[in-house]
Amino acid sequence: MSIIPVLGINPTQTFSHVLASPGPDSFRVGQLGAVIGETTKLYKFVQNYSLATTAEAGDVCYYTADGYKLNTVTTDISFSQKVGAGVFQTSVTALDFCWIQIRGPATLSTALTAGADGDPLTAEGAGDKTLDVAASFTDNICAIAGDISDKEIICMFPY
Repeated sequence: MSIIPVLGINPTQTFSHVLASPGPDSFRVGQLGAVIGETTKLYKFVQNYSLATTAEAGDVCYYTADGYKLNTVTTDISFSQKVGAGVFQTSVTALDFCWIQIRGPATLSTALTAGADGDPLTAEGAGDKTLDVAASFTDNICAIAGDISDKEIICMFPY
């Protein structure tokens, strides 16, 4: 898969859910689910379904039921399919649209609960807004622990 960088994208920008879509003035490839790249990071355009919890920059999010197909994510692990989606780039209101980081180095807002640098990470067994060390070969691996003491990971979330 080749990713074409798109100029003018601001990963920290959000778009109101009041609009049917971000609109033609936002950017040409702004359709829900668009994957946009830069030098070492990739971002995906999604809708935030974090209704019971807040969504802040650095929070891990997970796909909701049918979320991968619909590009809807949440920070509430109990409301998810326990499949990591990405890392929020900014604070975002429920039902609004935003960018999440899906590839490359990222710093989380919440510390990992266990593990060591280099461990494979999954949403399975994690608390809200974070990841846990994979315990089974059937766990969906979505990141690698970078420097745990600094809350750094290497994102490998699904496109």
